[in-house]
Amino acid sequence: MTTVKIASILAGRDRRSIGRSNEVARLVLKQSRRFRELIACLWDENPVVRLRAADAAEKVSAQKPRLLDRHKPELLGLLAEAEQIELRWHLAAMIPRLRLTPAERHRAAAALQRYLNDRSSIVKTFALQGLADLSRNDANLRAKVKQLLEEAVNSGTPAMRARARHLLKNFLA
Repeated sequence: MTTVKIASILAGRDRRSIGRSNEVARLVLKQSRRFRELIACLWDENPVVRLRAADAAEKVSAQKPRLLDRHKPELLGLLAEAEQIELRWHLAAMIPRLRLTPAERHRAAAALQRYLNDRSSIVKTFALQGLADLSRNDANLRAKVKQLLEEAVNSGTPAMRARARHLLKNFLA
């Protein structure tokens, strides 16, 4: 029996739906060797496949973050160049799970700071979370991230304000 391609499982037309991404996440959690195929879908020509792949990859990496490690260069590149809103917010959640060198962490933080200017409140909110997560492993980032969180509490969207308040409460804990 042939194996069904992950991209075909994720295909569809409705960008408001995650489609079968939960099914794909369960499949990849059972068959880790297919994570590479899932990650390749982040560059699919179909934006629906990309967003659903990002959703599934984020869910898989929440449980098995080390699967991301072999894709670090590509993911850092995608973080810097992604335009699609759904890709951006899922990358903001995944990137802090990588084992990053100080230089890579600062490169990721710079990309996430650019995300704070995105038109999407969800992207901005996930960028704040990603920056806070990155700063946990980098004392040099903490002061800047704390300042960004304080600014978000005062001038961010409602979602950003709520997330920033929560992050500030736990920031030094």
